Amino acid sequence: MNQLDTIRAALAEREAQSLLRVRRIIETPCAPRVTVDGQAMLAFCSNDYLGLASEPALAAALEAGARRWGTGAGASHLVSGHYAVHEALEARLASFLGVEAALSFSTGYMVNAGIAAALAGRGDAIFADRLNHASLVDGAMLSRAEHHRYAHGDVAALERLLKSSNAKRKVILTDSVFSMDGDIAPLEALLNLAEAHDAWLVVDDAHGFGVLGPQGRGALAEAGLQSWRLICIGTLGKAAGVSGAFAAGQRDVIEFLMQHMRTYIFTTAASPAIAHALLTAIDLIESGDARRARLLDLEAQLAEGLGDSRWTLMPSRTPIQPVLLGDNDTALGVAKHLWSQQIWVPAIRPPTVPKDTARLRVSLCAKHTDADVDQLLAALNTIQVPQ
Repeated sequence: MNQLDTIRAALAEREAQSLLRVRRIIETPCAPRVTVDGQAMLAFCSNDYLGLASEPALAAALEAGARRWGTGAGASHLVSGHYAVHEALEARLASFLGVEAALSFSTGYMVNAGIAAALAGRGDAIFADRLNHASLVDGAMLSRAEHHRYAHGDVAALERLLKSSNAKRKVILTDSVFSMDGDIAPLEALLNLAEAHDAWLVVDDAHGFGVLGPQGRGALAEAGLQSWRLICIGTLGKAAGVSGAFAAGQRDVIEFLMQHMRTYIFTTAASPAIAHALLTAIDLIESGDARRARLLDLEAQLAEGLGDSRWTLMPSRTPIQPVLLGDNDTALGVAKHLWSQQIWVPAIRPPTVPKDTARLRVSLCAKHTDADVDQLLAALNTIQVPQ
């Protein structure tokens, strides 16, 4: 068997196990109503929680940014690619989050892939929630530090690991909102452990930024947490509706990251036009209480609609509302039925989630209507699920 045959066999195995991923082609702007593969669909699968991805004010800001700054940065930030608008974005992010400084990146994956290696290396130790996003897992492995994974949300297990570690430098890595469950990490308890064991606490607030906390400042602001050893990271392509990412915290810590994060140093800076648009996005987040209130109403409507049904809605107070199904084939079958009803909800299966926890990942957007959620509930209630 040659290498191409090996690849084909691997694809066939994934298909047989109901693990083969499908990539859809979207032909209209990101919104609850989209055209996908030529079909009009009601979508519950975007991370565009506040409905900003197709916001006219952001489109206008992006156009204005391109006219003012051009389309490309031309170089890395530390060569000649750091524009005044990048600097303004970082200052705005820091002010909005209530920290001293921020660093901007092209993608969230770049932050998560590089931050652990900047803070830890051989002989050091990383302590990570078992359900952390794959990018945090990859970053921990790239650091070459010892990688300890504790049971999801288990503060006692983490404390035991920290107490037994003789590592010189320790880093705790966690999502704030877990992307496939929608639950929130015990952030205050994690910071207490970080303080007690002289560890960094790195919190990926990708799914909390813009949604949680006062004016959408995120999960850390909601919990009222501040510390020099606390580093907040997050993406700007979800609730912010554009693209990019950030790391934010104490000024010297952010300067250290700028000097040591290879994923920041050795890549071309994001388009300055994007940075220009993000300044407007942060304004919209800050003034977006009505959008966040709308999300809460939609979450309550969905929970009430499924409350007396056979469906198991996993506990979540975020726009991520997973419906637990367990079996891969069942999850695919339910998603296929919904698709036939012109409703797009992704079936999430292992290895993205643990074995036997396949689910529908329902993502709510502030632009969904009550009728949209009623349509989803009606379609779910017509499905016969094997017992």
